[in-house]
Amino acid sequence: MLGRLYEGQNCSVAKTLELVGERWTVLILREVYFGHRKFDEIAAGLGIARNVLTQRLQRLQEEGVLTKVAYQERPQRFEYRLTDKGLDLWPVMVTLMQFGDRYYAPDGPPIVLTHRDCGGTLDAHRTCTTCGAKLSATDVRVHAGPGAQPQAA
Repeated sequence: MLGRLYEGQNCSVAKTLELVGERWTVLILREVYFGHRKFDEIAAGLGIARNVLTQRLQRLQEEGVLTKVAYQERPQRFEYRLTDKGLDLWPVMVTLMQFGDRYYAPDGPPIVLTHRDCGGTLDAHRTCTTCGAKLSATDVRVHAGPGAQPQAA
């Protein structure tokens, strides 16, 4: 079994892969970027084992990518929010999504991101194709795209 560390490599890509290269981690972040912040929402969106999700969320918290915030006292419930460090990964997520849309989505993108203010889409540089604004994770809405498939019941 391969380890998750790239010891002896003085490389920022290797260091980043130690975090986001774990199975499920990028998909967990996708769910949070798309507005699913509660444990059960994330689990349902992924079909991930609860113990694996717990471990990955804990690691993302330890690395300062997510923070855990109580939203209910009795019973105590939490949601996971992106930190500034987590928001800084958004361009990577969009680039991965656009790459997948181009090469692995023959029926069209399953998800479309639009600018909250004007409804325009994002170009390859995360700029709104309608108004020209440079967009961040907080500037977009998530919609089902032409390649979306119905959820299994």
